[in-house]
Amino acid sequence: MDLKLEGKRALVTGGSKGIGLAIARQLAREGVDVVIAARSPAELATAATALAAETGRKIVGLTVDTGSDASVKHLVAGAVAALGGLDILVNAAGKPGGQAPPPKLPEITDALFYDDVNVKVMGYLRMAREAAPHMAAQGWGRIINISGLAARSTGSTIGSMRNVAVAALTKNLADELGPQGINVTVVHPGLTRTEKTAGLIAGKAASGGKSEAEVEKGMTANILIGRLVDAAEVADVVAFLASPRSVSINGDAIACGGGIRGAIHY
Repeated sequence: MDLKLEGKRALVTGGSKGIGLAIARQLAREGVDVVIAARSPAELATAATALAAETGRKIVGLTVDTGSDASVKHLVAGAVAALGGLDILVNAAGKPGGQAPPPKLPEITDALFYDDVNVKVMGYLRMAREAAPHMAAQGWGRIINISGLAARSTGSTIGSMRNVAVAALTKNLADELGPQGINVTVVHPGLTRTEKTAGLIAGKAASGGKSEAEVEKGMTANILIGRLVDAAEVADVVAFLASPRSVSINGDAIACGGGIRGAIHY
C-alpha cells in the first residue's frame, strides 16, 4: 500500500532512541523529511546522521525539553524553518515506563508526579498547541500521541494517570482540530523491545537468579502473540496513522502491545 507520505514533513519528539527513533526511521523510509527532537545533542547528532545515511531523506536533530514552554516554542519554529512547513507531529517524549518498579503510594511525591506529567501530558499539549496552526493553515495534518497500555491497567499510579490523560487530551484535540483537517490519535504500546531491552533483561536475570530466557518468558506471559512487540512494529502503526490513508481514524486509541489477555475494550 502506498501511504502517500512522500514529501511530507514530520516532527518526532523523543526521536533519538527507542520507539521515537523507530518511528522517525519508518517515516523517513516512506519518504518523509523528519526533525527528531530530544534532550541530548550528542544522541540527536548520532541518530540524525545514521537515519539520513540509511534513508536518503533530510533528517535534522533539534534539542528540546518538552517540560519547558519556551523550549517547545523554539523547537517548533526551528522545525518549520528546517523543513519549510509541518504536516505531522509525533509526540513520543516522556519518561520510559516499565524499566523499574513504579513507586507505591507512600513513595509518590509531588515532584515525581508533576515532573512526569509536565513532560508527557503538558509537553504533548504544548507541542500540539504550537504545531497545530501550521497544519491548520494548509488544511491538513496529523498528530499522533504515544501513550501506553498503563492507561488500561493498574500497577503504576502515575503511569496510569499520565496515559489516561494523554488519551483524554487526544480526543479533545481531535474534536477541536478535526474540522481544520487535522486528525489526532493516540497509540498505546505495551512492553516493547528497544535497544535497552537486552540490558534490562540481563539485569533482572542477574538480580533474580534466573536465566534471561526465563525473565523474558515472564514478561511475555500475558501477551497473546507470545513475544515482545518490536519498536519497529509500533512504528508501522504510527506511519499508517500519519498518512492520508488514515483519514477515517480520528480521536481514538490504537493499542499495539500484541494483545493483552482478559479485558475487553470497546
